[in-house]
Amino acid sequence: MAVPLLDKKIIKKRVTKFTRHQSDRFVSVKANWRRPKGIDSRVRRKFKGCTLMPNIGYGSDKKTRHFLPNGFKKFLVHNVEELEVLMMHNRKYCAEIAHNISTKKRKDIVERAAQLDVAVTNKLARLRSQEDE
Repeated sequence: MAVPLLDKKIIKKRVTKFTRHQSDRFVSVKANWRRPKGIDSRVRRKFKGCTLMPNIGYGSDKKTRHFLPNGFKKFLVHNVEELEVLMMHNRKYCAEIAHNISTKKRKDIVERAAQLDVAVTNKLARLRSQEDE
């Protein structure tokens, strides 16, 4: 198994999601963040004790941005040929098999990834159903 090249610790400034103002009060207002635009809005005016708004200061460190907790960046793979791209980059990127890939092709991809020493995030997906038969 390839060891990740990342040596810096991944620190998130905020792990809770920013929720939309008053999404807890109304069913029709979903929790997905939308910027408040009202002229009297307490959230937009940043009053103390109100919902926090996302801004550039919450951004991740450039060196650890987009890294997974295992220390690799994700690369979506649909076939064995796309996996070959990661041959020289197996310490920075890990493969993730796309959701619509069949069990037969998944086995081929996982097998080739083991030969290339490339980490695969979802290598156990769709294997359990085959073992039951």
